[in-house]
Amino acid sequence: MTRRSAGLVALAAASIVLLGLTLRIAVASLSPLVDVIRQDFDLPAAMIGLIGMAPPVAFAVAGVFTPAIERRLGLERLVTIAAVVAAVMLTVRASAGDAVSLLAATAGVFAAVGVANVLIPAVVKKYFPDRIGLMTTVYSTTMAVATFLPPLVAVPLASAIGWRGSFGVWAGVAIAAVLPWIALAARARASRADRIEEARTSVLSRVVRVPQTWALVLSFGVNASVAYTAFAWLPSILVDIAGMDATAAGGLLALFSFMGLPVSLVVPVLVARARRIWPFYAVAVVGGLAGVAGLLVAPGTATALWVVLLGIPPLLFPLLLVLFGLRTRSHETAVALSGIVQSVGYGLAALLPLALGVTHELTGGWTVGLILLSGVIAVAVPAGVVASRSETIEAAWERRNGRQW
Repeated sequence: MTRRSAGLVALAAASIVLLGLTLRIAVASLSPLVDVIRQDFDLPAAMIGLIGMAPPVAFAVAGVFTPAIERRLGLERLVTIAAVVAAVMLTVRASAGDAVSLLAATAGVFAAVGVANVLIPAVVKKYFPDRIGLMTTVYSTTMAVATFLPPLVAVPLASAIGWRGSFGVWAGVAIAAVLPWIALAARARASRADRIEEARTSVLSRVVRVPQTWALVLSFGVNASVAYTAFAWLPSILVDIAGMDATAAGGLLALFSFMGLPVSLVVPVLVARARRIWPFYAVAVVGGLAGVAGLLVAPGTATALWVVLLGIPPLLFPLLLVLFGLRTRSHETAVALSGIVQSVGYGLAALLPLALGVTHELTGGWTVGLILLSGVIAVAVPAGVVASRSETIEAAWERRNGRQW
């Protein structure tokens, strides 16, 4: 490897890691400070609900439009724009003066994060084609750390420097993430490496006609549904059915979030080496169903164990990040696949937390909602059967249509 190529690889790695921090910090740094923010201005429950819905909705919308925009602007340039917008909106959020401006800034952050979510797997495929598993481990682990770290330190930071100062710290991380992306985009543009051919609408239309695509969509929907349902309702469920106080329930939510760290460390590398993914689906389904069963049958006994088991299905997230690279031949197809999987998957994920809230209102309990959650987890079984096919999206399309991609 030449000094120039080594420098480019190091720059790409730094860009991916810092952006990975920004992607999850943006999501995880707000909810712990809601009560603190309410001391400065009114924050109605309805507005909190809208803010809670913002991530999956914004991510779903971003997944629809990002592939087309990327083909026009180029991969590095669009990621740089997303990083800049995220940094600006996080800074604006720190200066919000009312609930509306807080919601607007938060929506802007999530829109930028949604775009970056779609593009990062393609960046990994482009710069690390022979190290997809390793680099996916690096940035998914970074994202996992950035998921559970803000809830642990956001309140102490707010006590020391105010909630605006706490938000400012995270904005500083986002600003730091912009700098290497500007350099990477400049190098790609100078070498014409970000040049994209005229947009080919046929890519997306072909991707959606391959069964593996929809298996990955359902898999992503299961992963995101479990995660966002837990973030929205797990503390309330534990308070009601396990008799916990709010502090203990919040601690178990942090434990649920922490489960993303070990799976992010091991799953991508194992998938890239073994190329067999059905065992991961089996572990995810069995673990998730066991966790729900424990909460239904013996919620007050071994509650932490049930939460740990419920935290296993989200191992599908790093698994799918790897598959975006392994199941495609080009970064263009990877962007299209990532876009459709994340847009539809996050759209599905926005429904389950709502469904649990509705069933709780109608029944006064959580039994129906937990049974519904178990049904969603079980969907990963047929999805895993189809997703386990080892051929690429392009090869599957060629086999079905009898002609070259």
